Amino acid sequence: MTAADPAGGYRAELAALPRDRAAVLALWRGNLGDPARHAGKFDWFYLGAPFGPSLLQLLRHGDATVGTGGVAARRMLWQGREIRAGLLADMAVDARHRTLGPALMLQEALIAAAAQRFDLLYGFPNRKSLPVVRRLGYAVLGELSRHARVLRHARYLQQRMPRWLAVPLGGVLDAVRAAHDGLRALPGRGVTATWSEQADPRMDALWNESAHGAGLLGVHDAAMARWRFDASPLAGVRYLLLADRRGALRAWFACETRDGVLHVRDYWSQQGVDGIDHRLVLALLRAARRAGCASVTLECAAAPERMAGWRRAGFVLREGQPVVGKWLGAGPAPLDLAQGWHLTEADADE
Repeated sequence: MTAADPAGGYRAELAALPRDRAAVLALWRGNLGDPARHAGKFDWFYLGAPFGPSLLQLLRHGDATVGTGGVAARRMLWQGREIRAGLLADMAVDARHRTLGPALMLQEALIAAAAQRFDLLYGFPNRKSLPVVRRLGYAVLGELSRHARVLRHARYLQQRMPRWLAVPLGGVLDAVRAAHDGLRALPGRGVTATWSEQADPRMDALWNESAHGAGLLGVHDAAMARWRFDASPLAGVRYLLLADRRGALRAWFACETRDGVLHVRDYWSQQGVDGIDHRLVLALLRAARRAGCASVTLECAAAPERMAGWRRAGFVLREGQPVVGKWLGAGPAPLDLAQGWHLTEADADE
């Protein structure tokens, strides 16, 4: 599918994969994040996607590739059935061509191509781009909100007081909070926590036996985790597995540690979309303390009542990132896509 603007010399056309790999990587260099990540990302995201072929729309000016926009097939449920969802990714336009007309041509061509394959397009734009995104017909569904819990207080206290006072005071706060968490977790100590470098097959049973609800929900089974994290050249994830005395999983957390912060990239528990028992979150915090982490963070889009377990474990709501969606499926656009939804960082790009 090709769209053209003869007056401006621009045209939009679908990439032929892997033929256009070199041209795409050349454009991304200097226009899209860290170049050291590009080749691995391209091969994993566009050539190795297991849930359906990805789309990569190109913006051409003469013989040069000056823009890209991608859509990757993602496994999602809505109203209890699987839909064809596409994640927007890798929007890049060369600095010399960053005017509204070419950018809109690229995006409109991408939407037209995606309409042949997907029921829903969704993405995570920055706030500055929201006016353009709305102009293209996307609705703001809500936010992927960040939640955080401090475990080691000294580094945060040093922002407000001298180090000689912050370090001992932080140590006291750490001990008090850890003791408090331990007492609250006592009724739920019937789980065993182990770390794994790979997705565990027991994730499938946990997924199949848990509540999925009727809202928008990314699939959280072992196959998804293997591709999203284990096969990714960009993620350094290991899994905290919480199992009962019979060995059945009660919860798992896909975790990545950077600069002393444990980031929960994805998780699932036996309660599914209905929430998570706060004692399971406290088990996560206990493991994070043992690993020497200073804090734990989670990014999640869910109804406030479904985040109650995280709040009871001491997590505090921080900033959020917009989530937008555009319905391409049969019938009118649903008005309640974000009602009862559950998305995590695993549902985003990279």
